[in-house]
Amino acid sequence: MTIHREGYRTIGIGALIFGAVNVLLFAFISSELYWLSVTIFAVTLFILLFLISFFRIPKRKLTKNENEIICPADGKVVVIEEIFDEEYFKDKRIQVSIFMSPANVHVNRNPVSGEVVYNKYHKGKYLVAWHPKSSTENERWSVAVKNDHGTILYKQIAGALAKRICNYTSVGEHVKQCHEYGFIKFGSRVDVLLPVGTKINVPLNQAVKGGVTVLASWS
Repeated sequence: MTIHREGYRTIGIGALIFGAVNVLLFAFISSELYWLSVTIFAVTLFILLFLISFFRIPKRKLTKNENEIICPADGKVVVIEEIFDEEYFKDKRIQVSIFMSPANVHVNRNPVSGEVVYNKYHKGKYLVAWHPKSSTENERWSVAVKNDHGTILYKQIAGALAKRICNYTSVGEHVKQCHEYGFIKFGSRVDVLLPVGTKINVPLNQAVKGGVTVLASWS
């Protein structure tokens, strides 16, 4: 396991606060309020360990198959439905949404290889990530990738706790399937918009792993 570069600063600040709080506690009040000091130590240690866990990148064997569309994120499948895409395609698409809790790995990976033909950041609200309107009203970052099979669009969507979306792609870039393309801090969602008729390989409520689980297959 390694730590994502987006977490270096956050973990560093957390470690400094953890150290300062507990040095002061045990230096000045631990003898009078021993159990309070122990409780605060346990709580602050839990928060620090959570921060480290949140930015983890676990070692895993990635799935690479150009005939398949791979899950871009860890989490749970919360939506599989046909929608009309107003943003890019201007036609009907199959939307598959993956909800990421704060406990999930938050690295985002390219579902397919191809050329980035669209990349746009949208300011917006911070509705809870499972809210139906979060796909169109929340802060989000959309990327469309085209290859010989077709074009798909995937969105990083901020949630009530997610306050920063990181995206590392640009129009004209050729991306590789399962390579990292972004990161979202503290709970969020990723939507994948697929051509109508695409074979979906996951059911609702299935737990999925980014870069590992086959989300769909090209028809």
